[in-house]
Amino acid sequence: MAVNRITALAVDGLRRLERLLLPPRCLLCGAAADDDGLCGDCRSELPRNAPCCARCAEPLAQPAPLCGRCLRRAPPWDAAWAPFRYAWPLDALETRFKFGGDLAAGRTLAAQWIAQAPSAPLPQALVPVPLHVSRLRRRGYNQALELARPLGRSLGLPVLVGALARTRATAAQTELDRAARRRNVRGAFAVKTGAALPAHVAVLDDVLTTGTTLAECARVLRRAGVARVDAWALARAPARR
Repeated sequence: MAVNRITALAVDGLRRLERLLLPPRCLLCGAAADDDGLCGDCRSELPRNAPCCARCAEPLAQPAPLCGRCLRRAPPWDAAWAPFRYAWPLDALETRFKFGGDLAAGRTLAAQWIAQAPSAPLPQALVPVPLHVSRLRRRGYNQALELARPLGRSLGLPVLVGALARTRATAAQTELDRAARRRNVRGAFAVKTGAALPAHVAVLDDVLTTGTTLAECARVLRRAGVARVDAWALARAPARR
């Protein structure tokens, strides 16, 4: 025990010395940063997603329970939580994280998500949207899983890695319209045989745009017997037509 205590003190001392000699710099502007990788000014510029639709997290100009789209046809999940809007400067960090291999940007984004108050009731587990194995090999990591792990630890929720699988490679959704996105992901996910799923889960992704990917995941999870599925994303982009 004494050796462990001395080791912990030594590690803490080295970290303090590192911060003194190499103070952290903001990932956005280069100014002195806090432990989350941002300075106070850049953190204050992150666009909060309020007001927004409680069902799909669509940004709204005025407070309202639901957006017009959800009043006409609700998505196949029960509620959504996306604490930020996909806009500057969060979108710059997201691009670096998702397409630039910048895991430091991912840790900063996860820290910002953890600092927000989650919607209630909490799910019993988090299910990150999976990547197909071919894309996972190219990218080296699943951005949804990298966000889910620290968020799950903070909230005391298990992250069900591998419970949901992407069974076929799909084209990137970025340049597709809503109808093409639906066709692109239709039948692309499956629940792993024997996966133990609780009654209430949140399927989690980095950005929610049209919601087609999360919707397909929600349908698959419901068919597997999950009673309630919520949609969680770090950021919400204005829905495309």
